[in-house]
Amino acid sequence: MTTILQQIAESKRHEIAILKSKYKLSDFESMFFFNVETRSLSAALKQSDFGIIAEFKRKSPSAGDIRPLADPIDIVSAYQSAGATAISCLTDSHYFGGSMRDLEIIREYTQLPVLRKDFILDEIQLFEAKAHGADAVLLISELLEPEHAKQLTIIAQSLGMEVLMEAHDRKHLEKINDLVDVIGINNRDLHAQKTNIETSLQLFDYLPKNRVCITESGIKSVNDLERLQSVGYHGALIGESLMKSENPESIISKSPVTCS
Repeated sequence: MTTILQQIAESKRHEIAILKSKYKLSDFESMFFFNVETRSLSAALKQSDFGIIAEFKRKSPSAGDIRPLADPIDIVSAYQSAGATAISCLTDSHYFGGSMRDLEIIREYTQLPVLRKDFILDEIQLFEAKAHGADAVLLISELLEPEHAKQLTIIAQSLGMEVLMEAHDRKHLEKINDLVDVIGINNRDLHAQKTNIETSLQLFDYLPKNRVCITESGIKSVNDLERLQSVGYHGALIGESLMKSENPESIISKSPVTCS
């Protein structure tokens, strides 16, 4: 039986084939954002005591519909007012209800660095990300072989974007190359869709101490954030808890990024 991650990856390969049938790489080079200077995600995290990457997504495989009619400007406005360090935008349509238009709208609206969060398997997705306003992209170590991940990292950076590469366990952590700008520990098991922040707490000692490192997923309280900051993380990516909250400012504004 295939897991949800395997299903998503297969769906993404089909999307990539369609994308390649419609566009050449050079087509993206003529789009507006392709030639716009990017903002540094890693620098923004370094400048914060503990940065919050606040995520926009309408649904997910684990939570189902979260806020299917959410407007990106309304959500990002609240995130920005509360003191978020950066914005993450889910662009996968089928599983997360996102779009490249969401990415464009967010990038046009905010001055914060914007991360394209998707399941990136091919260089054409990097050109697409840059053309639609991404300052940084997510790479998932579990989906990529080390050399492929390194090639995608080099291409993304050559386009002016930074790379956040994530892992969920020590085995996949070893795939992360020295070129990535930010290392993320994902507390969610992408196969079982279960989260536990103990993952980040247990793996921190295996992270290089001279790199920007963040924790992702499953963060539900200020206490969680304080525990994660105390071991040495530079920030956290939070999605579901913020999207479900009627008052996301209460989570961001009480986090260590503004309390320290």
